[in-house]
Amino acid sequence: MGNLGIIFRRELASYFATPLAYIFIVIFLIMNGIFTFDLGGFYLRGQADLLPFFSFHPWLYLFMVPAVAMGLWADERKTGTIELLMTLPIKLSEAVLGKFLAAWGLTGIALFLTFPFWITVNYLGDPDNGVIMAAYLGSWFMAGGFLAIGSCMSASTKNPVIAFILTVSICFLFVVMGSPIVLNAFPQWTPQFIVDAFAAMGFLTHFDSISKGVLDIRDFLFFAIFIFSWLLASAIVIEIKKAN
Repeated sequence: MGNLGIIFRRELASYFATPLAYIFIVIFLIMNGIFTFDLGGFYLRGQADLLPFFSFHPWLYLFMVPAVAMGLWADERKTGTIELLMTLPIKLSEAVLGKFLAAWGLTGIALFLTFPFWITVNYLGDPDNGVIMAAYLGSWFMAGGFLAIGSCMSASTKNPVIAFILTVSICFLFVVMGSPIVLNAFPQWTPQFIVDAFAAMGFLTHFDSISKGVLDIRDFLFFAIFIFSWLLASAIVIEIKKAN
């Protein structure tokens, strides 16, 4: 845990040593405000809850999280510092997890700073704060899924822009897999277990349930396994690249 903590602190501090973290947080807060109060029709709904706030998170993360993740490993390859990192007395798993946790921590900070939205709904009404808390946690776990994909894509190339495009493309697939539009596009003769399996891999399937207060440990377990799988893939890609 010592090496993991060092990497985590180093990476998190590096975000705030440049304008990246501040730009990310400011844009994240502004876009959340626009989506919630303008596009989401917060005041027109006449209901004090944060459903409009959370409903846009998958689409907001689709572009903002890959922007954070694209440099996790691509910058290391581009500058050649990955060779130095790999010669240090640390495990590859510690490096992969430490970098991921730092980026996940940054998204967590940005998400935490939206607390005025929570205060607003409590001022205007009497929302179910337990549901809101669960939705925040689910949103953070979903952001972790986006970041894990970004980590793997960043490890596969030295060009951050390519990593960004690949991450957005793959994340988009996992977002729409659980959407009603895609599920309804299956032919009538498609076996239901295939449709259900396809839907089970979609982010919307699991996050929508959490954000509406349907707390099922399987939804959180999905994101946990998803994150672990993509981080494992990141480590495998780095090993392959190192061997070449």
